[in-house]
Amino acid sequence: MTSSLVIAVDGTSGSGKSSTSRGVAERLGLRYLDTGAMFRAMTWWLLSEGVDVHDVAAVAAASSRPRIESGTDPLAPTITVDGRDVSVEVRSADVNAAVSPVSAVPEVRARLLDLQREAIGDGGIVVEGRDIGSVVWPQAEVKVYLSADPDARAERRAAEEGGADLASTQQSLLERDRIDSGRATAPLTMADGAVHVDSTHLTLDEVIETIVGLATSARP
Repeated sequence: MTSSLVIAVDGTSGSGKSSTSRGVAERLGLRYLDTGAMFRAMTWWLLSEGVDVHDVAAVAAASSRPRIESGTDPLAPTITVDGRDVSVEVRSADVNAAVSPVSAVPEVRARLLDLQREAIGDGGIVVEGRDIGSVVWPQAEVKVYLSADPDARAERRAAEEGGADLASTQQSLLERDRIDSGRATAPLTMADGAVHVDSTHLTLDEVIETIVGLATSARP
């Protein structure tokens, strides 16, 4: 696979972006970047430092301080803050509840945008998030918008979280959609030129195969 290829995978929470993106990267021999983990890492650090995540000015002022690094191996992705591996911590309920307001702060997005573009570098990578094809890397050769209906997304997320309540999980996902789609800076949207893939009734392998096919067609 062409080493400069960039595949942008955007979409809603629980639609399968992470599993799909890692699978595509592994199949094509590309690197993998989870931009959502970067926002989670920032959120975890703010919470651990006692910063009020609903205080926009406080979040903005603190956002330049942590050193956030993302590993790009699709078989073993990592996220570290100031040298500490926080891969487990960033998936906690506290971070889940706080990541949307943190992600909406323009200074946070600007800081992490620089890190994301630095990680993409010369390409050869699958990047997942909510604004990759529209803001982070609009020149990506392949843009995908991955979605699924709310029931399917809630079932998947509840299973990931060890059998969480479906109704509350779905409500949390829909609230995240509302915040992400309505924020003023880099809202969740389907980028120009993106292919919409509805994963509701597809297996993971089928979704991966669909995107691999798009990448193969886009290869120079």
